[in-house]
Amino acid sequence: MVMAQSLLITLKRQDPGCVIDVLGPSWSAPIINRMPEARRALTLSVGHGETGLKARWRLGRRIKGEYDRAIVLPRSLKSALVPFFAGVPRRIGFTGEQRYGLLNRRRRLDKQVLDQTVKRFVSLGLPVPEANPPAEIPRPRLRIDFANQAALLERFGLLGKPLVGMMPGAEYGPAKQWPLAYFRTLAERLVARGIGVVVLGGPKDHPAGEEIASGLDDVHNLCGATRLEDAVDLLAACAQVVSNDSGLMHVAAAVGTHIQAIYGSSSPHYTPPLTDHAEVHWLALDCSPCFQRVCPLGHTNCLKQISPARIEAAIEAHSEERRA
Repeated sequence: MVMAQSLLITLKRQDPGCVIDVLGPSWSAPIINRMPEARRALTLSVGHGETGLKARWRLGRRIKGEYDRAIVLPRSLKSALVPFFAGVPRRIGFTGEQRYGLLNRRRRLDKQVLDQTVKRFVSLGLPVPEANPPAEIPRPRLRIDFANQAALLERFGLLGKPLVGMMPGAEYGPAKQWPLAYFRTLAERLVARGIGVVVLGGPKDHPAGEEIASGLDDVHNLCGATRLEDAVDLLAACAQVVSNDSGLMHVAAAVGTHIQAIYGSSSPHYTPPLTDHAEVHWLALDCSPCFQRVCPLGHTNCLKQISPARIEAAIEAHSEERRA
């Protein structure tokens, strides 16, 4: 969802007076609400993999007549249903999943030219002659609620020390997840340097957070203990973060925090952190990127061969640069 803000910024640059509403799953509303370009979030509560035809029809009829253009970012058939049911005059998106009747401004996706997700998003907001590829990709920038940030730092006892955030989760699967034992080793070394560690993620990441934080002073497992909007503000308070290729990595990029980004089965060429404040740790082994959920070779060397010492050295080097 964060990368979609690049499209919103592009639309506002073309037409500063345009009004933009963003439709997404209910979990995404806190992120959309932190985008200055968005007027409001429209949410759809449909389970993953479900068509939700009735819910989409109801939403489409409820917003009928409110919009003159809809840009559909996913390539699935179901994602084009709400604009169709709403009767939006111009419905723009890439050809895919037999959406010919649902979209009336279809574009062909050239994956060689539009080789990054964010380029594809931005291209749909541009006239065709300017879209392949876009000349500029605006960087996402989420609003920070500093009052909420201060309250969170006090509530969780995070004041008085520099903070490093850790995001051990990756929804896609274990082939994108740096070993938890490595996160813990790194946390131990950072605490020994006088640095506080905050582990962030959703409720499903709580056991992973416990494996990292258990028994360690100044390592705080907040997985599942905060709202998504709280994670935005906490990431903005961190001096650096260590993250797998995940949604929270892109949130950290959008609040300007320095990122140590770890890539395994995925590729930093396809979904890079959209910031100048990032160091990418990717080994580019012969077998990668495989884009698999689980390592097909059974070894996950693309992640296991990125040592905690390497990430610790990168964190320290960046800290030294800031002190210089």
